Amino acid sequence: MKKILFLLLLLPNFLAAQKTTILKGTVKNSQKEGIEEVSIKFGNTGTATDIDGNYSIRIPLNQEITIVFSHVSYKTLTKKITATNRTVIRFSPTLLLKTEKLDEIIVKDSRKEASGLISIDIKKAQNIVGPNAGVENVLMTLPGVNNNNGLSTQYNVRGGNFDENLVYVNGIEVYRPFLIRSGQQEGLSFINTNMVRNIDFSAGGFQAKYGDKLSSVLDITYRKPTETATTVDASLLGASVTFEGNFLNDKLSTITGVRYRDNSLFVNSKQIETNFRPRFTDVQTYLSYQFSEKFELNFLGNFSLNNYNYQPISRRTRFGTVANPLELIVFYTGEEQNNYLTLFGALSADYEVNENFTLTTTASRYNTQEEEHFDIAAQYNLGEVDANIGSENFGEVEFSQGIGSQLNHARNDLDALITNVQIRGTIKQEDIQWNFGVKYQKEDIKDRIREWEVIDSLGFAIRPPFSPSNNQPYEPFEGAITPFQSIRKDNNVAINRVSGFVQFNKRSVWNDHDIWYNVGVRAHNWSVTGNGITSKNQLIFSPRGQFAIKPNWEKDMLFRISGGFYSQPPSYRELRDFDGNVNVDVKAQKSIHFVSGMDYSFTMWERPFKLTTEVYYKDLSDVNSYTIDNVRIRYRADNVTEAFAYGLDLRLNGEFVPGSESWVSIGYLKTEENINNRGYIARPSDQRIKFGILFQDYVPNLPDLKAYLNLVYNSGVPGGAPAYSDPYNFQNRLRDYRRADLGVSYIFVDANKQFSSGWLSQFKELSAGLELFNMFDIQNAITNTWVRDVYSKTQFGIPNFMTGRVLNFKVAMKF
Repeated sequence: MKKILFLLLLLPNFLAAQKTTILKGTVKNSQKEGIEEVSIKFGNTGTATDIDGNYSIRIPLNQEITIVFSHVSYKTLTKKITATNRTVIRFSPTLLLKTEKLDEIIVKDSRKEASGLISIDIKKAQNIVGPNAGVENVLMTLPGVNNNNGLSTQYNVRGGNFDENLVYVNGIEVYRPFLIRSGQQEGLSFINTNMVRNIDFSAGGFQAKYGDKLSSVLDITYRKPTETATTVDASLLGASVTFEGNFLNDKLSTITGVRYRDNSLFVNSKQIETNFRPRFTDVQTYLSYQFSEKFELNFLGNFSLNNYNYQPISRRTRFGTVANPLELIVFYTGEEQNNYLTLFGALSADYEVNENFTLTTTASRYNTQEEEHFDIAAQYNLGEVDANIGSENFGEVEFSQGIGSQLNHARNDLDALITNVQIRGTIKQEDIQWNFGVKYQKEDIKDRIREWEVIDSLGFAIRPPFSPSNNQPYEPFEGAITPFQSIRKDNNVAINRVSGFVQFNKRSVWNDHDIWYNVGVRAHNWSVTGNGITSKNQLIFSPRGQFAIKPNWEKDMLFRISGGFYSQPPSYRELRDFDGNVNVDVKAQKSIHFVSGMDYSFTMWERPFKLTTEVYYKDLSDVNSYTIDNVRIRYRADNVTEAFAYGLDLRLNGEFVPGSESWVSIGYLKTEENINNRGYIARPSDQRIKFGILFQDYVPNLPDLKAYLNLVYNSGVPGGAPAYSDPYNFQNRLRDYRRADLGVSYIFVDANKQFSSGWLSQFKELSAGLELFNMFDIQNAITNTWVRDVYSKTQFGIPNFMTGRVLNFKVAMKF
């Protein structure tokens, strides 16, 4: 009887089991590791994974169910399953981390959006592919930011030039070198990406708390270490080592980076054959000591040494049209030896008076010692190339249009010392904030210029412009042989500046709409003493304002408008004219700037995206017009020019690939100038069309294998003009700039992929990869070399092409 009762009790369970089967498997992450405590449910039935990620759950037969896999740290996964027989079903899903969504496309702080600042993920700056990888490479994929020089970290913003951009590191302004002529001389950017915590960028219409420049602001914040670690990056182009840690019971934090760069790979890919090995080294440190909760002392120091030894051998460049091809052949003798030594130190103290009032005092000193010494003789032949396909000499030079030589000599030395002291403060009162500051700066520059050029054509020296012509051998000439151009100056210049600002900021609500606005004004007073001549004190005021509103709409949109009066008091570079003379009375360049923008955040393909649109207009007066050769800017120093710039910038960024943010940028710009009422012509930075892509991807079945694409297209800019010529006669444009850089890397170790044993357990991060620069081997030109045709008396602008295709291997590690 007991056995019968027992069988009767088991019968319902047995019959139920006949209508179910078992679903089992292992839930893993993207690193193929099991995930513990994953909730697995369908209907009212559920279970959870064990420590190894294994699970087992009974499901009904012949019935479609929706089973849900969820975990607090991973994206939820749903799966529809229908079991048709009692065979055990295996299903082992892979869950993706929720943290794979990048912060930049998830709006957390609308104040930056309202002020027109773009926050850039530091990982972008570290991973982006480019000949000068770093923060500037990311900027050049943004709309409104242009640069046609693959070896330069300088950039133009919305029609401005390299000297019109503000760069701050921890609130301290940093400067670009004075005597740099070409991108291959620049070396390393001041900004060490391995030390950066935060990157903010404004392309115009920026607040009064920033300085007196016309175009843009790049605001960098170095991080304070939270752990002891060493980061090493190495490639065929150089290496860097960064150490960070905390000491003295975590009161002292330090992060120090050492970098070495060798651009030989790029130089060897150019059309000029050289004996050349440019080497650049810098050491940078940021120290912070916390005396108390209210007082902190910080130090930022930098030592940089760039050695540029250049010995050209020969050059062969073909240009012209298919019907009329030309070829320039040059043979060189001589060499160039340049040295750039930079020392920078800044001490700042942060004091919290109370929870609503903070003060920061900073004292800094910047010293650059630059030597530019060269003697280079060039003998050239400009010839017509046989374009007749049936000819025996097809592709060879059959007729020489120009034969000549030139000798360039320089012994230029510059020593600049810039010292400043500033106090900045912040006062907060609920939704109101006041920013204020005052700064004193003194600049001492000693500049020795010894530079001349002799041009010879068929044995007869070409005389300087505006001189009696030499028409030998048809007419005798008995005058002295003089260089085509010659500069011999000794400039001792001192500039004293006092500047300050006050800014009012408020956040409030209007009819359920969030609004932000700020108004402020800057004042700047300066005087110049140069070669014993003292200018009158000059004073400018720059009022500025911003307004933004985020409507309480179903759609996530933000509208902003900003503008004001922007002025740029002259630096020493702007005081010096083409002939090396210093005009101490040069006035500040002025711009009335208007910017209107919109941010629209939305979801597409179940992923977040954001569209940013800005239109802008600049009305410039007292412009100090200039010419540009590679990265060398030479000013007229006369303020007789007026100009304008306007354009449209668009950027769409989001997860085109799940878990990886990318963006597409489009920009339109028009900028022209009117020199001394002669009519409007294109400015040197008139780059009409900009298109940029920063794209990230990974292999779905191998997510640790990642790819990065950096693609830029810029329409051509004016090609410049020969020395002492009239720019109104030279408005031809360079060819369009097109460049694509590709990087592929494999991540062996990172924060989500750690090892407890084996050799990989020694690393906190480890990755290796290949970089292909200029992957389509496009010949981009940055400027022209001007060669004379002795028969037609005309000058040919021969493009100076940049680097070709280059392959680089790199490895990055942190331990």
